Amino acid sequence: MLDKKVAELLNEQVNKELYSAYLYWDFANYYADEGLDGFRNWYEVQAKEERDHAIMIREYLIECGVRVTFGKIAAPDVKLKDFDDPLKAGLEHERYVTSLILAVYEAAAEAKDYKTMQFLDWFVKEQGEEEKNAEELIKKMKLFGGDPKGLYMLNQELAARTYVPSANLPANA
Repeated sequence: MLDKKVAELLNEQVNKELYSAYLYWDFANYYADEGLDGFRNWYEVQAKEERDHAIMIREYLIECGVRVTFGKIAAPDVKLKDFDDPLKAGLEHERYVTSLILAVYEAAAEAKDYKTMQFLDWFVKEQGEEEKNAEELIKKMKLFGGDPKGLYMLNQELAARTYVPSANLPANA
């Protein structure tokens, strides 16, 4: 049985991951409006991954006998004016999500819940990759985004990203 605090934090994390998907779909909408379908694709894939994270945590809670509860998912409120605004907001958001995952991990460690810590190891690693990807995207935009040809090529690169479900995703998802 999960520690009460750990269970509460994981339940909250399900909703935070769903909010992340909303946020990235909002970024995809912005880029669709701007005619940057590669950037749109990149964030649509990102949104699917965040949705998958919510599914994975939900499944873990169910396996542990914890009732999953859903809260309201707020509408994204990020103001997007320039092409790099979603990129910067995305990095800031990923850092926030990392802090949330680490808080759950810390609570699990305090409860000596090694099973949950092991479960969260994947998310800790994933967040490192998410932050790195967001940082690299910002660097590429700084290098190429000011030049129309460079922006076109970067857009083409991002259009090639494909969604690959996590191996940790439940089969019934």
